[in-house]
Amino acid sequence: MNIRQEYYSESHYRSFLKEYDEAIEFSKTNTFESDSPEEEASLRASHFQSLLLDKIFACYTAGEKIDILIPLLEELIEKYETLQYKLSILEQSPKISPLAIDDWPDQYEECVQVIGLCILLNRIDLLKRFVVLIDQAGYVGDDTLYEDLLKKALPNRHDVDQWYHDVYTPLVQAMYVDSKEKSSELLGEYCNQWYDAFIQAPWHDNHLQGERGNYVGYWAIEAGAIAFLYGIDDSKIDHMVYPKDLVEYARNNKSTV
Repeated sequence: MNIRQEYYSESHYRSFLKEYDEAIEFSKTNTFESDSPEEEASLRASHFQSLLLDKIFACYTAGEKIDILIPLLEELIEKYETLQYKLSILEQSPKISPLAIDDWPDQYEECVQVIGLCILLNRIDLLKRFVVLIDQAGYVGDDTLYEDLLKKALPNRHDVDQWYHDVYTPLVQAMYVDSKEKSSELLGEYCNQWYDAFIQAPWHDNHLQGERGNYVGYWAIEAGAIAFLYGIDDSKIDHMVYPKDLVEYARNNKSTV
């Protein structure tokens, strides 16, 4: 296998796939501890969505062919839709977002990772379905990176000069500087500081857990999506978190964006 990150191994990947299948089987006959059926349904939906996102990253990190990710992404968007529906019942809030992108940097990161996957895998149909879950909760026109990831693929997006989390400043600047060289430098700077910026994220340092741990890869998917969308030269980017194979795939298969 053509492993895409240094901390991963084929044994690690096989262990993940085994545990993934076991978790699916276990959930068929067991319930999540909760105070109500509505809470149990929400916890279950969140668990399956998170587990599937991990599988997508594990497959990519392990070096699987990129086409394998497409049906998984289709299923993932369905999982987000189910999660949003179950949360809306639990919280009695019909338009609640499945991700609190303003309050939690790691949830914002998850959001732009999924957006990036939709863009780089050329599935704008899935992007539309995912984004409506975020938009309807009131996040439209609030964040530069969110809007600029979407504006080349979706109509009627907004120009806005503010963003929720400082970690994204170099990536935002990379889209707007006049110099192509400076744009590439900022893309590299973003990748260099990406991991340390998420020290509070639940997945941070997972690679230290060993082959039976929760590590499935660290990927700044949004950096690749921005490089692809805005024509940024990434030829000198050789950072572990930069998804160069996904970007190459997108460049070789672009049709919608």
